Parts: sequence; structure tokens; C-alpha cells
Amino acid sequence: MLDFYAAQSTFTDPGPLAAWIDGVPRELIRESAARLVFHYWANGDLARHGFTPDRVGEVNLRYADAMLARARELDPAPPPAGRQETGRLLGCCRDNTVLYLALARHHGIPARARYGFADYLIPGWWLDHMIPEVWDGGRWRLVEPEFEQGYTTPGESEPLPLGDMPRERFLTAGRAWRSCRAGKADPRRFVTAPGIEDPRLRGLPLVARSVVFDLAALNKHEMLTWDRWGAMDDLPGERVDDLAADIEAGRFREAYTGPDVVVPDVVASYPPPDHRRTEITLRAAGA
Repeated sequence: MLDFYAAQSTFTDPGPLAAWIDGVPRELIRESAARLVFHYWANGDLARHGFTPDRVGEVNLRYADAMLARARELDPAPPPAGRQETGRLLGCCRDNTVLYLALARHHGIPARARYGFADYLIPGWWLDHMIPEVWDGGRWRLVEPEFEQGYTTPGESEPLPLGDMPRERFLTAGRAWRSCRAGKADPRRFVTAPGIEDPRLRGLPLVARSVVFDLAALNKHEMLTWDRWGAMDDLPGERVDDLAADIEAGRFREAYTGPDVVVPDVVASYPPPDHRRTEITLRAAGA
């Protein structure tokens, strides 16, 4: 499995941009991924940071080669060089994660994406989030690549250990689901954002969907969070129980079966800014 995760996926392969990232040292992979992306929410005011409305479409770049090409177009200085805000790709946690994976796998380092929930973004809430998990030679370690060194959760005094995130601060989707089902966690605190009232984007429906996203990512399909496929919005609780148990037990490959969870060649996507349904034909592996 380590060789599997050390190799690029269709989504993380830098393609012709591999030479552009050759100079990123292993110890600056996390920082490089953080410096390449600016979160498109930006406190609700992108214009204040100098972004024009037409740039919102950057959040829908799906593949690392396209993301890196856009980043180079904005600023030709290769990572890990610092960048102005508008010289960064407009994206979200998924983009930081995919770029981290592209950089780590480029070095032959086993790394994989994990979908789950973080409690360090908005105090009192578990926010839908995606971060990488990297093999450090003895264990799988969670890494937070969205923030530069020194990030401190609002209301806390100590910076977060971004290179080794505690698992009580980021719950992988299967663990979150099992905690909610066992009554150990309140599903009402698991949200895309506290102000979004859509019932599909909070509570158990959101956690169940995240389990499917996490399973796909563990099988190297690092999907956009507004993608939909199979029966991911209508899975019975017992089916999600089984998937979560398999993920927690390390049975990623065995659990990834059936049209209700396996990523097909064509998926539905509801991309920002208007979230209109779009049919997306995914690249074939190796294309």
C-alpha cells in the first residue's frame, strides 16, 4: 500500500509541470502547498483582497497539472517562493491537499487525502474539511496545508502543530460518523459552515457523504467536495456503518465496491459560484 500512495493519481499528477516543482525541498512541501492557494471564501469579500469575480472559476480546477499551470501563470516563481495574495490560486482545502499530494508523491513520499471535520476553523463547530495524511516512516501523520506556520485557532493562544495535527482536532469521516452514531458527538455540530441551513450540508447527511468522499480518496480519487455520484446522498445508515467500520479497520480497497460508492467515469458536479448541476467526464487513468 505504501507504493500505491507514493505514486501519483490521475488527479495529483503534475504532468508537464513536474519540472516546475522539482526545487521544492521535502521539508517545505507543506509550506509550498499553503503558499500556492488563497481560500475563495476570504471572509466573504474577495474584492477586498484584489480578486476579480472572473477568478472564482479557479476553484473548479480538478487536476494538479491545471492548478500548477494556473499558479505559474499568476506568478512564474516556483514554490516554495512567497506570493502576493492575488498571485495564488483561488481555491479551498481540497486544492491545498491535492497540491500537497502532488508535491509529496513527486518526491516518492506515500501520502493520501482524508475527508473529515476540523474543530480548529470556527470554535464550537466541526467544519467539513480535507487534509493530507503522510507516511513518515513509522506512522500515518495528518498534515494541515491550508495555513502557513503560526496559524492559531480563534480564541486559542498556542499555534496549531500543522505538520502533525492531533486526531482529536481533525476527525476522519468514518470516525466522525461512528462517534455520532454512538452518541459520543453531536451531529448538529458537523456542518459545511454554521450559516448554511441546507439540511444536506449539515448533520448526519453531511457526515455520511463525507464517508463516501473519504473512501474514494483512500482509493486515490481526490474528488471536489461539490461532486456527486452513485447513491452517496441516499445511503442507508447501516451501509454507512459498514463503510465507516471498514475504513477505520484499514479495509479501504475491499470496501470500495458497488455502484453506490465507486466513482464512475461521469459524475455530477455543482460548482461555485452558481452551483448549477454539470456533468463531468473524468480523465481516464494515465491520460
